[in-house]
Amino acid sequence: MAYNDFTMDNQWLPFTPNRSFRKDPRIFVGASGMHFTTHDGRQVIDGISSLWCVGAGHARAPINEAIKKQLDTLDYATAFQVSNDKAFRAADMIAAMAPGDLNKVLFCNSGSEAADTSLKVALAYHRARGEGHRTVFIGRERGYHGVGFGGMSVGGIPANRKAFGAAMLPRVDHMRFIHDPVNNAYIHNQEPVWQEDPLLELENRILPLHDPSNVAAIIVEPVAGSAGWYLAPKGYLKRLREICDKHGILLIFDEVITGFGRMGTNFGADFYGVVPDMLNFAKCVTNGVIPLGGVICRDKLYDAMMKTDAPEHVVEFFHGYTYSGHPVACAAAIATLDLYKQENLFARAGEMGKVLGDAFHSTLKGLPNVIGIRSLGLAAAVELAPIAGSPGKRAYDVFLDCFHKGSLVRPAGDVLVIAPPYIVEKSHIDTLVNTLADSIKKNA
Repeated sequence: MAYNDFTMDNQWLPFTPNRSFRKDPRIFVGASGMHFTTHDGRQVIDGISSLWCVGAGHARAPINEAIKKQLDTLDYATAFQVSNDKAFRAADMIAAMAPGDLNKVLFCNSGSEAADTSLKVALAYHRARGEGHRTVFIGRERGYHGVGFGGMSVGGIPANRKAFGAAMLPRVDHMRFIHDPVNNAYIHNQEPVWQEDPLLELENRILPLHDPSNVAAIIVEPVAGSAGWYLAPKGYLKRLREICDKHGILLIFDEVITGFGRMGTNFGADFYGVVPDMLNFAKCVTNGVIPLGGVICRDKLYDAMMKTDAPEHVVEFFHGYTYSGHPVACAAAIATLDLYKQENLFARAGEMGKVLGDAFHSTLKGLPNVIGIRSLGLAAAVELAPIAGSPGKRAYDVFLDCFHKGSLVRPAGDVLVIAPPYIVEKSHIDTLVNTLADSIKKNA
C-alpha cells in the first residue's frame, strides 16, 4: 500500500513537524516482535519500544488473548460508585510489585493524567491533615511530566511550556538540571559522581524562598527520560528523600518511563533504593497495547483522606476519569505483568542494557559532533553538538536517515536515544547502533 492511499488531510500528528511529515510520511501498518512493517512493505526495527511502551515486544499472544477474552466478558463498566474484578486484580499486582508501603493504586489513562493526579493527591492530603497552606510544587529543569497544565507547570522542558505560560500553576519552582557536561559527558552503567551537591540550591535558595512549610510536593523522574536519558548524580535521590522527610514534603517519582523493567528492576525506586510517597506509572504496564496509567500512593496518604468527619456517603477525594480502571486495559495489564514475570524480562532488560551501553560507547565515541554518551538500564543516548542557529536539526536528520535504513531511534533535541523492547537480541543492538553510527557520520 503506497502512502498516497492514505488521506492525510485530517489527522493532526502529536509532537511531530506536520509540514515535514507530509513530504516524507512514515506510516506503520503492522508489527511483530522487534519489527514494524511500513505502508510500503519495509521492515523497521523498533529501537525505542514505541516511545518506551512495548517492553515485551509487539503482538504478544498472551496479552492479545486476554484482551479478546475480556471483550467477550465485560467490555466496559463505569468506575464511579462501582468497579470491576480486573481493576482490583491489576491493582493488587501493581501494589505487590511496588516498594515499601506503596499500596494504594489510583488508575487513570496516561502518564500526563498520572502527573496531574499525583499533584491533586498531594494537595488533598495536606488539606486533610490541616495543612492546606501547602500549595507550592517543585519540579526540575528539563523534567517531563506530561502535557496537562499541572504536569507542564512542574515540568521543565522549555518548548513544552513557552506557548502556555499564562496558564501555568502559579506556585511552582524548579531545581537545577542534573547533567554535568564537562565532568560527566560519558557515563556507562554507573551513576555520575559530582564534586558538588546539586541539591544545595534546593536547600539554600528554593525552600527558604517559599518556606518549606508551604511546599506540598517535589516531583522528579528518577532518570530524565524525555529530555534525553540524563542520569541523576550518585546519592541524589536518597538525599532528596531526606530533605523531603525533614520538611514534611511529599516526594513523587514520575516512573512512566523507568517503571516496569527499564532499569532491570520493577521500578527506578528499586534501582536507586528510595521509596517515594507517590509513584506515577503508565506505558509498559500494558505493553503499550491499551492506554492505562496510574499513581501508587503510600498508605498514609489514603489513610489521611479516610479520616474524615463527613458522612460515609460523601466522596473523600473528588477526582477520577471515565476510563479509570477500564476492564479491558486492566486485563491487558494483568497479562502483561504475568508475561514479564514468566519470561524474566526485567532481569533480561538489565543484562541487555550492558550490551547496549557497550555498543554505544565503543561504536559512537569519537564520531563527528558526538559530545556525550549516557547509558544505564536498557536505554542509551548520544548527544550531538547542535548546528549553529538550528538546534535539533542534526539529530532530526539522523533520525530520518536511520528510519529509511530500517531503524527507529528517538530524537530529543540534539540527543538520539535507543531504548528497545526487553526481548532485544545482540544482533538487533548491533544493527541499531551501527545504523546510528553511519547516519551520524553521514550528517556530520
